[in-house]
Amino acid sequence: MLTPGHFKQVFDNPVRYGSSHFTILVTSNPDSKNRLGMAIAKKRVKLAVQRNRVKRLTRESFRKNQHKLPAVDLVVMVKSGIDKLDNAVIDQQLEKIWRKIIQRHKS
Repeated sequence: MLTPGHFKQVFDNPVRYGSSHFTILVTSNPDSKNRLGMAIAKKRVKLAVQRNRVKRLTRESFRKNQHKLPAVDLVVMVKSGIDKLDNAVIDQQLEKIWRKIIQRHKS
């Protein structure tokens, strides 16, 4: 997602999915495409290197799973302490959330 308007649509009426370190807000997308946005606050992840690592891992996980996901707009937010996790744990948490989203939006 690119514009503040796109993010506003998701923040206005989201369905929340979460894990111990992620909160993902989901809204259906009429364009029948998946779009990913990230709101990773400095307050939660202090170092830019760590914020960029989380963004990179999130984008890669989304890229691998986007063909399975329904047509939705997603905004990924993180909780404190995610910078202490290693890449495999972050990927596992994202995989679980993608599965939840796919299950709940099947119908």
